[in-house]
This record gives sequence, structure tokens and C-alpha cells, in this order.
Amino acid sequence: MSQTIIIAGSGFAGFWAAISASRAISLAGKQNDVEVIVVSPSANLVIRPRLYEADLGSMAPDINGVFDEIGVRHIGGIVDGLDAGNKTIKVVSNDGGREVLAYDRFVLATGSKLNMPPIPGLATCGFNVDTLEAATKLDQHLKALANAPETGARNTVVIAGGGFTGLEGAAEMPGRLREIFGAETSVRVVIVDPSHEIGAEIGSSALPHIREALNGLGIKVRPGLRVTSIDAEGAVLSDGERIAASTVIWTAGMRAHGLASLIPGEHDNLGRLIVDSYLRAPREGSIFVTGDVAKAATDDEGNFAVMSCQHALSMGRVAGHNAAADLVGLPTFQYRQPKYVTCLDLGSWGALYTEGWDRQVRYVRDEAKNIKREINQVWIYPPAADRDALFAVANPDYVIVP
Repeated sequence: MSQTIIIAGSGFAGFWAAISASRAISLAGKQNDVEVIVVSPSANLVIRPRLYEADLGSMAPDINGVFDEIGVRHIGGIVDGLDAGNKTIKVVSNDGGREVLAYDRFVLATGSKLNMPPIPGLATCGFNVDTLEAATKLDQHLKALANAPETGARNTVVIAGGGFTGLEGAAEMPGRLREIFGAETSVRVVIVDPSHEIGAEIGSSALPHIREALNGLGIKVRPGLRVTSIDAEGAVLSDGERIAASTVIWTAGMRAHGLASLIPGEHDNLGRLIVDSYLRAPREGSIFVTGDVAKAATDDEGNFAVMSCQHALSMGRVAGHNAAADLVGLPTFQYRQPKYVTCLDLGSWGALYTEGWDRQVRYVRDEAKNIKREINQVWIYPPAADRDALFAVANPDYVIVP
């Protein structure tokens, strides 16, 4: 192999970047000239948008078969350093070994991490669903509570953050707790968020439906407040109220992976590198940045990709294609994704589907829930390890929307 593309990360963006890069190399007939390497802790695609759910059994499908089918090499480890001037990265392997790898094109697709501010007790007593390990820890904790004496605190869950993850986790929680404690058990779920109204960031069109869902599910809200401290027995809010709870779940905010800070250029308040329309780092022509570590315009109307699998899937395809196209002589492709949709899972109430950046509601309850199931159980999962089928949906302008 005379040239190398290294992709850091095997989440939605990194996974599809690898497939798209392999497709472009194949189209140019350069399979023997360009190698694609993915560096990530394991060859699994963690289905992160579903980690709020109770059943975690299918949340990390193995993607070794896909990589083998398209000729991608996987290295188990993490990228621990980047030297853009010399076009090298430092890799720490899963067994603790260290090596320096050279690249011709580098794709940063390491995603985002939950923002963990220095709130007393958050690191030691709080739970989250940011990773499969964290979601598993929460699940084990909830199930273990069934063996504890029944108290109001045992049966109470406080969720800090009323965004998508907080709302979806809260809507799932009453049924989840009753499944553990018994169908007739009185449970309490409380969402705390600094917004003037829980769900305000979803949009004004969605708010009446969110209110209806939360009321129907019996979920209590504390708008305009923050969690200021956490301990094993509850949480204290910014107005001084203490909520007795054995479980406090933190869902408040995301930040780009720290590797983004090593790439020269302007970064936004979330730590994302602001990239050009080809998802190239503006000061480093051999580096492409994609998914949650990139701030990229989706259209010419001033809208930018958000940290979501919806955008990561398409951005991954574009970044992978362009990294390979640079090397094999194919045209590069501008990232554009003008259609924006959201689908918010609201537990047994149903779901809420919106279209457009103003988030106009199109479907609610059962109709929206059917769309959500299709997204969660089919669209975001890796396809079968069939080369032709993989390449058929890996072109950079392929976008899945309902």
C-alpha cells in the first residue's frame, strides 16, 4: 500500500466514513494502492441514541464483518496525539502498546462526550447514559434497588436536563421502574432544567404535545432550575429544594471530543472545529473532520449540523469519500443536508415527529412512534456485510429521512 487513510472513531460518522472511502477507492480501481485504517477501542457501532432504553442487549453490533468485507483494517485502541505537520498520529492500543502511524489523509470522527461540570457529587453519585458502560451501570443500579426497602427516595428518579436525552430517558422511566418494582408501585420521575419550560428547546410547535405526554406519564417538572449538588440520597436544586432520590441521572449537554482541539482553526462553544463545505479542516488540507467534532453548514440558510446520528451518518459519508477522492483523483463532494427532522420518543405516550429547523410537528403518538421504531431498530443499524449493498448506500449524497 502506498497511501493511507486513517479514521479515528467507529461511531456513526467514522463507520460510514470508512465505507464511503472504500467505495471511492474501489470506484477508482485503487484497492491495491490505498489502505483504510479505523482506530477505535472496539469494532462495534454503539447505538448511542438508544442508550436511554431498558434493554441494552443489541446496542453494540459487531462491525468486523463489514470491515472485512470492504477491506478496512481495524486497530483496537485510541488516538492519543496528532502531529498535523508531519502527518502522524499516536495510537495507544488496547493492550497498552504505543505506536506512531503516518497518514496521507486523516478523518477525525471521535464524536462527543457528556459535559460533566464540577458539581459536587456528580462524578461519584450521578448516573448517565452517555456510553454503553454508563447505561449498563445505571441499569444494574435500578435493578438492585428492587432489593432495597421501599421508600420515596428509592422510587424516585431525578433527571438533570430536559433536552432530547433527558426527555426520552424520563418518558421511559415510569414504565421501567414499575417493571422492576411492580406494576402497582408508586414511582416519581422529576426533570430539572434551566429553561423556562421543559422541552422548550424542541420548539414551540412541540411544546403542547410534550406537556401532554409528561402529564399523562405522571412526570414532574422543575423548570428554571439547576441541580447544584448530588449525593447518594438525592439532589439539591438551585432554589434550595432537596429532592430525596436514590437515582440522579445527568443528561445536561455535550462537548466535542478533545482531539478536535489539536487541529488548528476556529472552534465553537461546544469544542467543534468549524470546517469548510467539504468537511476539511481549513488550515490542514490533509485532515477531514466529521460528525460531532465538526461544525458544518447544512445549507445556505445559516443552519448547521447538530450533534445527532442524523447528521453524523451523512457527514461520515462525505468526509470518507472526500478523503479518498483526494488521493485517487475523483471529484470531491460538498456536504449539504437541507432537510432536518426530529423524532422524540415519549415512552408509552408515543412519540413526536417534526420537520424543518422550526420543528413543525407532523406526526404524534402512534404514527410518530412507528417512525421512531423504524429509525431506532433499522435505519441507524449497520447493514449486512455485503460489499455491493454497502457501497450502494455509501455514496456521499445518500440521505435517509422519513
